[in-house]
Amino acid sequence: MANLTDDQVIAILDKAVAAINPVLDVLAQRDVLGVKQHTYHPWPGDGPRSHQAVHLVSTPLNVVDWPGTAGWNELSMKDRADWWIGRVGAVNTIAVALPSVFGIWTRYLPAAALLGFANQAIVLVAVAREYQVVEPKYQVELLAAVLCNRDVDAHSAGRAPAKVLPPGRHSLIATVWHVAQTLRELSGELDRRPGPSKPFATLSLIPVVGAPFSYLGERLALSKAASLGRRWIVDHPDSIAALPS
Repeated sequence: MANLTDDQVIAILDKAVAAINPVLDVLAQRDVLGVKQHTYHPWPGDGPRSHQAVHLVSTPLNVVDWPGTAGWNELSMKDRADWWIGRVGAVNTIAVALPSVFGIWTRYLPAAALLGFANQAIVLVAVAREYQVVEPKYQVELLAAVLCNRDVDAHSAGRAPAKVLPPGRHSLIATVWHVAQTLRELSGELDRRPGPSKPFATLSLIPVVGAPFSYLGERLALSKAASLGRRWIVDHPDSIAALPS
């Protein structure tokens, strides 16, 4: 495949960002059962059984500091970014590591590299949002810098229509696959992202047992990508939106 131009990379990443942000909004804001509000009020020990049941459901969400809970509001900006890396990134990486059960055949299949790229893109956008990098054009530039090693100007790019997941499919794993489909045209850029170190990459080629090594390698690669993303934000202060007063 011929090398993509910067404009082509911007257009593809713009579609990915347009798909990622609405899903992150759902994950952060959805409260179907209305349980998050209960994390702000301790259970008094009496009252209707239905209220007790809601409180019991809300407690685990608060313990893991899920967005929108009282625990989440107590986290610093850095800790919120770390939450997306540590919890959401960990779940998504399972999908990334799955192709490694086929061992050396993964070398001939683009699935692992594509899913790894998609996973890092999702987490990087989530981290960027916590640091108030909320404009899609800046998110595109961040992804291009970290994942494609390209310094691009996305300000002139037209916004892509958001292609979100159908209702009921806003799970983390479904999001990885959905974004991976959006990024298929970036096949020539996949090897530029922060990837697993050589020892992990080699061990991941062992059939069946290679999956755990693939998972560990991808987790370390994700941490590196997140660090590079944070560095990009520091180096581009104009990308940070002003906090509401």
